[in-house]
Amino acid sequence: MLDGSGERKKLVQVKNLKMHFPIRTGFLRRVTGAVKAVDDVSFDIYEGETLGLVGESGCGKSTCGRAVLRLYEPTAGSIILDGEEIAHAPFDKLRRLRPKMQMVFQDPQASLNPRMTVAGIIGEPLMEHGKMTGKARLERIYELLDAVGLNRDFANRYPHEFSGGQRQRIGIARALALNPKFIVCDEPIAALDVSIQAQVVNLLEDLQDRLGLTYLFISHDLSMVRHIADRVVVMYLGKVAEIGPRDGLYDDPLHPYTKALLSAVPEPDPISHDNANRTILQGDVPSPANPPKGCNFSTRCPVAMDICRQFDPEVREVKPGRFVACHLYNETTHETAGHAAEPVEA
Repeated sequence: MLDGSGERKKLVQVKNLKMHFPIRTGFLRRVTGAVKAVDDVSFDIYEGETLGLVGESGCGKSTCGRAVLRLYEPTAGSIILDGEEIAHAPFDKLRRLRPKMQMVFQDPQASLNPRMTVAGIIGEPLMEHGKMTGKARLERIYELLDAVGLNRDFANRYPHEFSGGQRQRIGIARALALNPKFIVCDEPIAALDVSIQAQVVNLLEDLQDRLGLTYLFISHDLSMVRHIADRVVVMYLGKVAEIGPRDGLYDDPLHPYTKALLSAVPEPDPISHDNANRTILQGDVPSPANPPKGCNFSTRCPVAMDICRQFDPEVREVKPGRFVACHLYNETTHETAGHAAEPVEA
């Protein structure tokens, strides 16, 4: 969607976001360190687009999504939603902005109150933030059930009476109740059967087209992200490794971690699968409580240089729309180092 100047409008702007969880030890529970779950992350989401957020388990994807919605209190950074700063907004302002931003959670069973009916679950946001009467609220609940493909007769049933895919549709209906502009989908298909995953993703795409929604789609399923996302952010150990348009990033990954991540995607053709030139990373992911010096990926990178173990690379635009945090693409840093470092095995 374009703004008045003819440029795409940025609905969400995240700058230098940090989410550190304190580590308390000893009898007095003093703070002796911090788990750097999200460490200096920046990205923009344009109105009407789907931004995919990918990375292996523990990289900080879900924490980043929750921090963007202020479900966590960010340690530092700026979050602008539709022109309003929300990173450290007071409670009353945040409550006023809640209808604009909603979330679809990973586990549809854990995210639904087992003691509430479907009508109660979907209608709760309408009671908290709306002024609808009982009849108007019930009609809105029916509209939402229709929108996500559920029978209106299900309104008085409880979550345990539904399958996983149906529960996730209930969660999506609840997220849509207040007509939000922005929805964080936190691995919405991870807990579902493969046969149901495509139905839920197709539903999300259909709702986006009809309602003009903007998504942050968090997932470790790279094939599904390629299907639904317009642009992709790759995270590793709390930091951004690469950002780029979907097709460009998948066809020509720049960061060594992105290359390794994409090489792990199974090929449907058995011959291609067996002949694929895969990058196998050595070692384990470092602890976010004690990240390595320099680049977070330097301990596992197959082309790591000496400079990678000393200085943390900045995220730079190396091609139009392509951003990467890697010294291989940082000419200024190479000049500073005097080209002294040669690629070595990590």
